[in-house]
Amino acid sequence: MDKKAHRDKKLVHISDILASALGKYRPAMDTQMTRIWEIWDNAVGKPIAMNAKPDAFNDGILVVAVSSSSWMHQLRFLEKQMIANLNTQLGQPMIQQLRFKIGKILS
Repeated sequence: MDKKAHRDKKLVHISDILASALGKYRPAMDTQMTRIWEIWDNAVGKPIAMNAKPDAFNDGILVVAVSSSSWMHQLRFLEKQMIANLNTQLGQPMIQQLRFKIGKILS
């Protein structure tokens, strides 16, 4: 490939490529739900995001992995506010309930 042709190519963010690919094989609701990982830190705040991460989503229930039982206990009190914040940032009421489980928190 010559250098000029290489320079003229535009970079595409990986999330755009994944959204396009997933859109062909998954229902729209599933594709939109992948956004949860993009908005998580903003929606729940840094202290929570450091100790809890989304793990799975099915039928309106978001399963969240948490770092410890004490965090699990604390997040149960914050569940309604977290759901409201997440749904606001998603732009629609996709999440109806959170379920917490102790698990690895990957950054």
